[in-house]
Amino acid sequence: MEPRRPRILLCGDVLGRLNLLFKRVHLFRKSVDPFDALLCVGQFFPDSDDGIDEVSDYFEGRSAVPIPTYFIGDYGVGAIRFLSAASKPLAARGFKTDGLEVCPNLFWLKGSGKFSLLGLSVVYLSGKQPSEDDGSRRYSEDDVAITNEWPSGVSTGADTSHAPSEVTDLSGTDPVISELAKEIMPRYHIAGTKGVFYEREPYSNDKSAHFTRFLGLASVGNKNKQKFIHGITPIPASIMSPTEISARPPNMTMSPYMHVEPASHASESLKRPDYPDSQYWRYDTSQKRQRKGGSNGEKLCFKFTSSGSCSQGMKCNFRHDEESREHYLRNVCFDFLNKGKCERGSDCKFGHSLTEEGASVSQNMQPHSGQGGRERTCWFCLSSPNVEMHLVLSVGESYYCALAKGPLVPNHVLLVPIEHCPNTLTMPSDTEAELEKYKRTLCKYFNKQAKAVVFFEWVSPQSPHANLQVIPIPLSRASNVKRIFKLASKKLGFEFEALNLDTSYCEGRKQLRSQFHSNSCMFYVELPDCSTLFHVVDDKKFSVQFGLLQVMAGMLNMADRADWRNCKLSRQEEEQMAREFKEGFDAFDPVD
Repeated sequence: MEPRRPRILLCGDVLGRLNLLFKRVHLFRKSVDPFDALLCVGQFFPDSDDGIDEVSDYFEGRSAVPIPTYFIGDYGVGAIRFLSAASKPLAARGFKTDGLEVCPNLFWLKGSGKFSLLGLSVVYLSGKQPSEDDGSRRYSEDDVAITNEWPSGVSTGADTSHAPSEVTDLSGTDPVISELAKEIMPRYHIAGTKGVFYEREPYSNDKSAHFTRFLGLASVGNKNKQKFIHGITPIPASIMSPTEISARPPNMTMSPYMHVEPASHASESLKRPDYPDSQYWRYDTSQKRQRKGGSNGEKLCFKFTSSGSCSQGMKCNFRHDEESREHYLRNVCFDFLNKGKCERGSDCKFGHSLTEEGASVSQNMQPHSGQGGRERTCWFCLSSPNVEMHLVLSVGESYYCALAKGPLVPNHVLLVPIEHCPNTLTMPSDTEAELEKYKRTLCKYFNKQAKAVVFFEWVSPQSPHANLQVIPIPLSRASNVKRIFKLASKKLGFEFEALNLDTSYCEGRKQLRSQFHSNSCMFYVELPDCSTLFHVVDDKKFSVQFGLLQVMAGMLNMADRADWRNCKLSRQEEEQMAREFKEGFDAFDPVD
């Protein structure tokens, strides 16, 4: 019997957003088999003092870290304060390659080293180059390597036609990391810092039979919805046979580091700055900070904004702006000044306006009517305390799948955007691929049970949070669905329009988007024969329950169940249904 594989979560720059990170970790652990550990690369601590309280909650024991978590990005605001305090106990002194436990379940991988994690050999470099006596050669052929920066040239020889433009940009990369990767030849190389997700094709290693997979991860909570967390289940090399080790995937390329030359003055390039208030940025080949967005001087220097001085002076890669400093001294939020928005919303104790009147802290502490307040009370937002996590079945990057509350039929599920969004047609176009994948795999799953699937959505700009209904029906009823929808529409005095059957899925979604306008509503249904019916609604009396009440419940002879409150299950029944669904859907789940 094959031994259980370690299940490892990987995460990009945390930036102090521990609540959001562990919320996502919790969803991963509930939607699939539990993961064993979490490895974080890139900047772990916040960009500004606005995130200090959140980090303090964990370091000081008010919040619990739910999974053994290891980080290397020991820089950012508050890093020195937190890590100095954590290093004081005698038990934490000395060289510990498996990490200093800074609070229960949270481990700081300091400097560089190698340790065993559930049988996996993990090599890390957090900014301090190994000495000649403790060099990287002894780390040869390890399972996982984690670094903050990307290796320079990692995309060489790879297909980047569909990759973000940042992938081929040299900023946030380091030739020293390329040397390290070429030397130690890890099976997995994980890095952060660049702010985008990139999964490179596997590449061969010059001096070894095995191949390497490189994975670049985005930052937690990034605005572009780039993937920041990823799971792997590797078999430790120590228990693999020579045949398994030397297996070659069909899309493997040559090593991107074939022509890498040793970087000059490598040891100097890996040293940290000596100045004590340097904002704690990691090593960098030019002794300049390579933090994304920093080199062009667009981001504000927190040290200067908060104190009026910065020890780097003209060498600082961040902007020293007197006007922003004046706003900051009037209690305007640093994130608002720096990014134009603040993710804490109404929870933020600082002002979110540049005007004298609007900068009043008391005004800005009042609950906002914007999205932040809605998310906290929304049934469907995963960040809301009202969400019923036991109903969540699978969590992707932009969508999640959950059991319907009060299902019309067993395994009636919903596809829900993770973002607080009123309908799926206003979601970013790059999320369509994931939505289509969920639909396709759900159809396969239900087809195994001799069932067809009907998808429908009520589209309205006033809807609180989108949810696409997914209702399985007996195959014997599938041929009647279109006819019954058309009959129901005639009874209500309208006729459906139909998308062309020859239209591809993506083109069909584009057509639906083109029909939907911000001042109107729409109902559409995707039928088992792959056709789509839609109706643009101008009549405000149109029932939002049309799909369930007028059609599906009637067709299935379940008119009394059209109202979800008549179908409510007990918590125990819901949990049982969720468990059974997960067990059956596991082989089809599009989420890695």
